[in-house]
Amino acid sequence: MFDDILVPTDGSDCAQAAVGHAEDLARRYESNVHVLCVADSRLLENAPQYDQIKKERAEIAERTSDEIAATGVSVEQAVRTAVPYEAILQYASEEDIDLVVMGTHGRTGVERYLLGSVTEKVVRLSDVPVLTVRAEGDREVTYPYTDILVPTDGSEGAEVAIGPAIDIARTYDARVHALSVVDTVAMGTDVYSGAFLDALEESAQSAVETIEERAGRASLSAVETAIEHGTPYRGIRSYVDDHDIDLVVMGTHGRSGIERYLLGSVAEKTVRTSPVPVLTVRQPA
Repeated sequence: MFDDILVPTDGSDCAQAAVGHAEDLARRYESNVHVLCVADSRLLENAPQYDQIKKERAEIAERTSDEIAATGVSVEQAVRTAVPYEAILQYASEEDIDLVVMGTHGRTGVERYLLGSVTEKVVRLSDVPVLTVRAEGDREVTYPYTDILVPTDGSEGAEVAIGPAIDIARTYDARVHALSVVDTVAMGTDVYSGAFLDALEESAQSAVETIEERAGRASLSAVETAIEHGTPYRGIRSYVDDHDIDLVVMGTHGRSGIERYLLGSVAEKTVRTSPVPVLTVRQPA
């Protein structure tokens, strides 16, 4: 499934956090890892230190590549001069990348809701799955993955994540957790009563059963299902904490044009707040 894995890096602790995950995935999938370092073209215009910056980026790429190669993984390296997120997306397209693995800064409070990081832009725009790994968190995150959470609302956007999640679980011999959070907050508690609430819960039950059935067809017997109530991304975060989840795999709706820059999706909020890695899989537009 993941024959070519891209790891963008700038040499920071944030970027370095993703390297170990990429290495482990590459060993298990016998993948080729691509290390990409981008010199931000917006900062280099007429800059006297242009050559020095390019040299530093090349050294970072080589150092990271050597670290990965030392584990026995096949690796390639590249340096580009461009707007970072654009270079990453272009490289992924040109080299037929199957997975992008990126670090993201740990944030607290209101800072978690500020946008503009390279990783967040790649998550929004990438047509291939993106694994985000937080450099700082509430606990130490380890791999290999033993418990994988698949949040679902039963939509086509959510279901695109089932296949990759099952494949990773089978590769790692991990337990799959299927979770559907009934949103009882968005429209007020008065709306969610009687037959309407029953219908939402029935839909949630059907959604987690779909994952359970597909996991069963893939010979995965260790599957747990759960239905929670509340705000979806908060429900996901609580489940991660309560069940020692190592990896969240979730779908995100395909978008085009300006819609890709609109915020508020459950997947984006989960990427910003999750203490464990999140693999987002985009629904084709």
